[in-house]
Amino acid sequence: MTHYLLVECRLAGRVWWYNARMSRSSEPLTEADILSDIVAPGEPTLNREFARAVLSVRFNDSATEKIRELLQKNSAGTITAVEKADLEKYMRVGQFLDLMHAKARLSLSHNKTES
Repeated sequence: MTHYLLVECRLAGRVWWYNARMSRSSEPLTEADILSDIVAPGEPTLNREFARAVLSVRFNDSATEKIRELLQKNSAGTITAVEKADLEKYMRVGQFLDLMHAKARLSLSHNKTES
């Protein structure tokens, strides 16, 4: 049985939502699954300086515009196979950034309570 988690993706002031798989039992292992195991976003292990640096990492304006274009084409059903593959790559990188940002925010929160 596969469970889905609604994931928020923030790009250029807009919020996009997409479904992320939560179960690994019947579905193939993805890069996001592996990165989640490595990053361990629920463990506040980053120091303040590094956590703040991680939170500053974002897609640049050009990439954000490309992602927006691909998401709109995908929603309209006009996306090509090549564009769909590109969108999936952007989404995987976005998932990695989301994991790192979650870890950074948790680390900053944890560091604040320890001070």
